[in-house]
Amino acid sequence: MKIAVLGSGAMGSVFGGLLAEHGQDVVLIDTWKEHINAINKNGLHLEGIGGDRFINVKGVSSADEIKDHVDLVIVFVKSPFTESAVKGASHIIGENTMIMTLQNGLGNAEKIAEITGSSRIIVGITNNGATLIEPGHVRHAGSGETVISPFDGEVSHRINEIAQILTEAGLPTKVSDEVVGLVWDKLMVNVGINALTAVLKVPNGYLVEHGSSEKLLEYAVREAEKICKAKGIQLKHDPVQHCKDVARATAANYSSMYQDVAKKRITEIDYINGAVVNEGKKLGIPTPVNETLVLLIRAIEEGY
Repeated sequence: MKIAVLGSGAMGSVFGGLLAEHGQDVVLIDTWKEHINAINKNGLHLEGIGGDRFINVKGVSSADEIKDHVDLVIVFVKSPFTESAVKGASHIIGENTMIMTLQNGLGNAEKIAEITGSSRIIVGITNNGATLIEPGHVRHAGSGETVISPFDGEVSHRINEIAQILTEAGLPTKVSDEVVGLVWDKLMVNVGINALTAVLKVPNGYLVEHGSSEKLLEYAVREAEKICKAKGIQLKHDPVQHCKDVARATAANYSSMYQDVAKKRITEIDYINGAVVNEGKKLGIPTPVNETLVLLIRAIEEGY
């Protein structure tokens, strides 16, 4: 299968690298030229789960370098850049190309649908953990289940095929038809972990090892849970317990928002805790903890 990974930072590199290692025709797309140059020169240096090795995979710094349509585009770009990234890659998206978003936050599939239509979009969540060590060097820091679902329509043979390819590459994947609950299940984890780890400058496990941080995690997630109940969204897990379980399972990992703040990059705060605040305002549900976390992250960003 010809696969383009749009946004090949930590998680995109792990997915793309493992797929390439298991025989798929993969190209990594990322605007960070140092990262792409290192991959093309030495191979992708992947460590952690599966051992320390170099994987031969092609990288490009712009989708313009790809001339042909691909079978699958996996979108991993940060949420603020979804629209521009997908528009920039629209020439590689043919009539039969599937587009799968495994991004954090709310609203990404809707933005993609405005460009490509909704019928070929797959929405997914992944509980894998990844850390970018240096250009061309990524750690697969935590293994977890990936779940994918059609954004609009029924589960198809092609979605099942993609799940099988991911599973065979060492990324165990299940197919669901509960797209809204799926997105909110993942959002709950991000709401509880990302901003807190970025503000406190700690790995995920710290949050459940200390009483005060654990309470903050609980308060943030319970606010989001109230919104789900008001909207009639069914969650698969108790959101607080699930968030804590993920924090423990990825205890040594640093969240994507922590990594963004450490590298002075724009974060996805508006699409995670900010999304909870916005939904709360629409429904008349107070979300003071999430609102405070949004302001703290914005204050950090303003100091870059």
